[in-house]
Amino acid sequence: MSKKRKLLRKILSGSKNVQFDEMVSLVAAFGFRLSRVNGSHHIFEHPNIPDLVNLQN
Repeated sequence: MSKKRKLLRKILSGSKNVQFDEMVSLVAAFGFRLSRVNGSHHIFEHPNIPDLVNLQN
């Protein structure tokens, strides 16, 4: 099983123990790209999804 798939299962099972870098890599694996950083907010966009993903370290 790949690391990203394992991480996704961990998150979906309710674990709150996820590192910021792991979450960024998972979001990128779904096709999101970093659009901008505003303070501690990292905003990700996807070309086919109108909603933004906002991650904070």
